[in-house]
Amino acid sequence: MTADARALLEELRVRAAARSASASHALDELVHDREGSNDDDEHDPEGVTLSSEWSRLSALAEDAAAQLQQVDDALARLEAGGYGVCTSCGRPIPLARLEVRPFAEHCVACAERLGR
Repeated sequence: MTADARALLEELRVRAAARSASASHALDELVHDREGSNDDDEHDPEGVTLSSEWSRLSALAEDAAAQLQQVDDALARLEAGGYGVCTSCGRPIPLARLEVRPFAEHCVACAERLGR
């Protein structure tokens, strides 16, 4: 299980890092494209507003960064020998939960209690 979990977590990490880099690059391009522009895009009926696109890209970047942190935390627990053990109660996290959420840090009961 440990080797399978490590492989899955590392794959998730690669995907999350790629999503994070892509969103950051798109944000950088948006800023670059709009530098020095005085366009009133908030009232442009033809396109997406700058603030709308900024919000969308920021949300994508934040989501990818959060997943990357969750995966990194799970890899650290794996290295420390605590992967698959609830960080709240110390009981094993059911395999079915880890298959759905490989970076889960709480068993089902604790996750429900904590609202996660």
